[in-house]
This record gives sequence, C-alpha cells and structure tokens, in this order.
Amino acid sequence: MTAFGLSPSDPVALRIREAAARGTLSHALLFTGAGALDAARYTAAAMECQGQGERPCGVCSACRKVLADIHPDVVTVRDPEHKNIAVEVVRSIRADAYIRPNEGQRKVYIFPDCALLTEADQNILLKVVEEGPPYAAFLFCAESSGQMLQTLRSRCVELLTRPTGTAESTPSAQEESAERLLRAVLARRRGAVTEAAVELERRKLSREDLSQLLERCRELFAAALVLFYGGQVSEEDRELALLVAKTLTKAQIMGTIELLQKYREDCVYNVGPGHVLGAMAVELEGIL
Repeated sequence: MTAFGLSPSDPVALRIREAAARGTLSHALLFTGAGALDAARYTAAAMECQGQGERPCGVCSACRKVLADIHPDVVTVRDPEHKNIAVEVVRSIRADAYIRPNEGQRKVYIFPDCALLTEADQNILLKVVEEGPPYAAFLFCAESSGQMLQTLRSRCVELLTRPTGTAESTPSAQEESAERLLRAVLARRRGAVTEAAVELERRKLSREDLSQLLERCRELFAAALVLFYGGQVSEEDRELALLVAKTLTKAQIMGTIELLQKYREDCVYNVGPGHVLGAMAVELEGIL
C-alpha cells in the first residue's frame, strides 16, 4: 500500500481501514500534519475501492484511478488561476456534490491545502458538509486545524498525520517519496510536479535526504530507459519502470534523468532543499 505514500502500519492508515471495514468512515475528515494529502488519497481510495478484502486494496481499477488522480468521482479541488480558491470554484463544488457519482460509490472532494480556503469559501461549504447527500464526502488537508473555521472543523473528524517537520531519512520513507515524485511526473497534469515539490518541502528534508530521494527517482527513470532498449531491470524496479516507459517518450525520460542528476548535484553545495525543489519543479513541468 506504499503507493499511496502511507505505510499500511501507519496509525492513520489502520484507522481508515478499520472504519472502512465497519462501514463507518466519516463523510467529513480533516487531516493535519505533513502527510495530510497522502492520508486523504488513501481515504478516497478506501471509499471507492472495489476489492473484496481490506480497503483500500491498492490494486483494483478504482484504487489505481484514485492513485493516478483520474477517478471521475474523486475531485482534488484546485484553482491555479488565483492565490486562494475562488468563491466560484467552491460554489461549483457545492452544486456538483448533489450530482450522483459516475461510477463509484461516493463523490469525494479533496482539499489539499485549507490555507487556500477563505472564510467565505468555508462558509459556503458548511451547509453541504452538514446537510449534503449521503454519498458526498469531503476530505480537508491542513498543516494545523487552526486553518479551518471552528464551525466547519466541528463537522469533521480530525486525524493527525505525521507531525510537520518529521524527517524522512528511513529507506521506506525515501522510497515512498521517490515514488510519489515519479507518479507526479507521470500524471502529466499542469501543477502536479509543483504540488509534489511543495509537499516534499513541507516535510523539511535535509539536503542529504533530498539527494538520496532524487537519486532513487533517477534510478527508476534510468530503468525505464533500459527497458526502452530491450534490457532487463530488477524486479524491485520493474513495475514502476514499465509505467514510466509506457507513459513518457524516450526524449522525456532522458530529459528527466538529466534534470534529476543536475538537481541532485546541487544538493552537494550549500543550496537549500526548498530552492532545489522549486527550481526542479519548474523545469520538469517544462519538459512534460
């Protein structure tokens, strides 16, 4: 289940699976901490999962669509044209919530950063969160619960994810972060890489941790290039390498490898991780 960026043994993941098994997952959840968006996607997958065992199974069509951010009934609310999320965007979400799901069991709305929701936005959401249709679910992500109005926060079940500033120096955490960055590249959606970079920056990675993460990501893209030329790669890398090879052109893969190597080398010098991530995201968005 690490493809969701959340370890199956994570306390939040355990609570989500237990609630999904009992059919008691709340329709309004507030995730606070550095792993909030990962936890929200994990929850969305649990709500849409079509597997027969534990939910989310991570392998059914619905889970894979949620992971790739292409499930028609799971909406990640964004407004790249404005500094904050415009009132018109929130009103459209409120109206859309009353339209029944296309193919899933729920209509799920993920708000990846509650700091972008104005007071007016939250007041508009209040009624639909409180009185909306039973199939509508709202998953809010915030660095702290104080970013939400008390009136809206009181309608949500709050779950604390990894505290902000938690180091990601363990191999498993590095692997999860590298995979998430890779999948953001493969999404080929405007802003996807930037969102992943912002999330990584919030995790307060050291230059050493970031260097290792970029190297791992570079290895996966390099494995995809090997597949392009008919070579063999390790079983550990094969699944993701195949996904890269099927999604990107050879030129895009080579360009991504060069950029990852370039910014990994920047980590050797006295360049802050935030600067590296920001500059890298801009260049990666440009070649995809």
